[in-house]
Amino acid sequence: MAKEPKRPDVPDDLLRLQRAANAAHREAAAGGYSPEAWRPWAEAAAVAQNAVAEHAAQAGVSRYELEMAVKAAAKKLDEAEG
Repeated sequence: MAKEPKRPDVPDDLLRLQRAANAAHREAAAGGYSPEAWRPWAEAAAVAQNAVAEHAAQAGVSRYELEMAVKAAAKKLDEAEG
């Protein structure tokens, strides 16, 4: 059986930021489209992305792999909370 590749550790602060972006996306998607309605999601997503990039650079890990690990962990928690 093949081993699953090891994912980077997901710091709690990055997880919180991604979950906030996910929540803002769900809220924006529930309403009609307007730039004002989607702005909170865009801003939350930008904050999360910048934090991931900064953490990856400081930790010397792949930004892409860290981002995917953060998004997967956030999605799993979001789905668990239903």
